[in-house]
Amino acid sequence: MKKQSTQIVSYNVNGIRAALKKGFDEWLAAHRYDIVCLQETKAHREQVDVESIEKLGYHHHWFSAEKKGYSSVASFSLREPDQVVKGCGIEKYDREGRILRSDFGDWSVLNCYFPSGTSGEERQNFKYDFLDDFYTWIEALKRERPQLIIVGDYNIAHTEIDIHNPKSNKNTSGFLPKERAWMTKWLESGFTDAFRHANADLVEYSWWSYRAGARAKNKGWRIDYQSVSDNLKEQIVAARQLTDVVHSDHCPVWMEIEL
Repeated sequence: MKKQSTQIVSYNVNGIRAALKKGFDEWLAAHRYDIVCLQETKAHREQVDVESIEKLGYHHHWFSAEKKGYSSVASFSLREPDQVVKGCGIEKYDREGRILRSDFGDWSVLNCYFPSGTSGEERQNFKYDFLDDFYTWIEALKRERPQLIIVGDYNIAHTEIDIHNPKSNKNTSGFLPKERAWMTKWLESGFTDAFRHANADLVEYSWWSYRAGARAKNKGWRIDYQSVSDNLKEQIVAARQLTDVVHSDHCPVWMEIEL
């Protein structure tokens, strides 16, 4: 089967209804990316008017948290997936609507919203549990679906180049040694960070605090990733942060890959 260029966007929209009010659908109409994976939609399907996106030709699938207005992911694609799988089968994560898998032929895209640990020790420990369980689950999934693209908000800045002030944030959730070590282990387990593969030394961020004009000063973190199984990494054409797109405190992460 002939490979074709596919553009994949991952975007934590910090509320899809708020993003739509800020022109998200108009931005999408101007670009028509092949696959768009949204995290932190904070909505159930029936709460969102997506008619303007459907008119662009997008199929869409949702996996929402039990708790209204919390977490949740949704995936949009111009091609209807062959199969969509909600969750990872572990109830405490699936109740929060964190993982949505779409299969296209022999490759799969997983739209993931990793937990944040910023609200305290309990959620930080929940995050560590998720990281360990997710790693184990993916190891098993790779045997069934070896060509994987795992995109989303990982809530971890991996190395010092991925955060504006590594020294002052060394004890901050999202840049803790244990989290960063997990990312290293992850990327040594058969996955490639698409952005860093395409841009070895480029400094770009995907999230900025709303405080102190952080975005205007570009004091950000790169916590949104597109991990590509190593058997697909040579097919990565380009990858960037779309930093001028503003519907959220995150920006979209974009990749072009031949699949």
